[in-house]
Amino acid sequence: MQSKSANQRLGIGAIGLRYQGSVIAQKAQLYGDIVAVCDVDRNVKDQAKAAFGSTAHSCEDYRELLARKDVDVVTIGTPDHWHTKMVIDACRAGKDVYCEKPLTLTIEEGQQLVKVVKETGRVVQVGSWQRSDDRFRLAVEMVRSGRIGKLKTVDVVLGKNVTSQSFTPSKPPKNLNWELWQGQTPDVSYIEERSHYTFRWWYEYSGGQMTDWGAHHIDIAQWAINDIPISIDGKAQFPTVDNGFNVANDYEVIYEYSNGVKLTVKDHGENGILFTGDSGRIFVNRGKITGAPVEELSKHPLPREMWTVYDFDNLQRPARAGKIDAIINHMGNFFDCIQSRRLPISDIENQHRTVSTCHLGNISMRLGRALQWNPKLEQFVNDAEANRWLRREQRKGYETSA
Repeated sequence: MQSKSANQRLGIGAIGLRYQGSVIAQKAQLYGDIVAVCDVDRNVKDQAKAAFGSTAHSCEDYRELLARKDVDVVTIGTPDHWHTKMVIDACRAGKDVYCEKPLTLTIEEGQQLVKVVKETGRVVQVGSWQRSDDRFRLAVEMVRSGRIGKLKTVDVVLGKNVTSQSFTPSKPPKNLNWELWQGQTPDVSYIEERSHYTFRWWYEYSGGQMTDWGAHHIDIAQWAINDIPISIDGKAQFPTVDNGFNVANDYEVIYEYSNGVKLTVKDHGENGILFTGDSGRIFVNRGKITGAPVEELSKHPLPREMWTVYDFDNLQRPARAGKIDAIINHMGNFFDCIQSRRLPISDIENQHRTVSTCHLGNISMRLGRALQWNPKLEQFVNDAEANRWLRREQRKGYETSA
């Protein structure tokens, strides 16, 4: 599809334009032209059309946008339950894609995505932008370079899920296509708090903080660990109200990795990531990076050496040599990779593995017991009940398929 030269502006189609969807479209506009906007909320769609230029085509159904020949690149800022189908359809339509995190609603969806992206050769960047942030990248480089000795534990704090009382169903507003908004999820009565920002506190559409913040912090933790969990032990309390937010009230998940590292994810404490090795500690969040090894960098800077990078096809370590390239910004990296056809910093395979770890935690919490995971087969070990949670039933007409 990419026949345009590096000097030609790419045509961008933006799908889902409320909150973060609008933010990523604005960032993409630095590298191309918004030629089409799409949202199932007419008010949001009309505001986006006014913001990005009256010449931009506007539509309610994303398939109309994907059919346009002037759209080279797609940004997706919809609720989580739409991500997988839209990315698959965009790739098959010959578009490169920037998709907001979390990448998927289920582990099976991630498997489908990896297959389609490989088959189509499209460039897909996931919006786990902390990989492009200096603080988080430095923390990962220091851990991987042995600056805290052998990594032993990682502690991640995501924050509390939002709780609620029961909400009252009502008639959908005329500006919102509630049928299309629901997509693959069960057809239920409209509740205002199900849509827009608060969708993330409903299990039907998301996974609470485990997938919302987890797609950021667990991603960084696992990038440093350089492995995939083999056991998961989640504990949680769940709401009992009807027609209210239904993700966990209180939660904690302990993951164990084949390389011996233990990752603990919890909802209380200072938001961020604490790496502990046998000779030091590093704490990092969006405001700071601290620890004695950080203070020593002025005297002992990090060498720019090659890393060992996890091989997801063979699941063997060490797999191959690699390094973190210099990144100006997350969206800039995506557009650089569109031209070079290289893997972006938050590529589809790594982000599938990250959000799978988030899903594994949610599954363990919901079943209320520890689980064993086979990362090569991407199945629970001798556990038919748990394996049924790898997918969800999808409404007819909205199914995803590899």
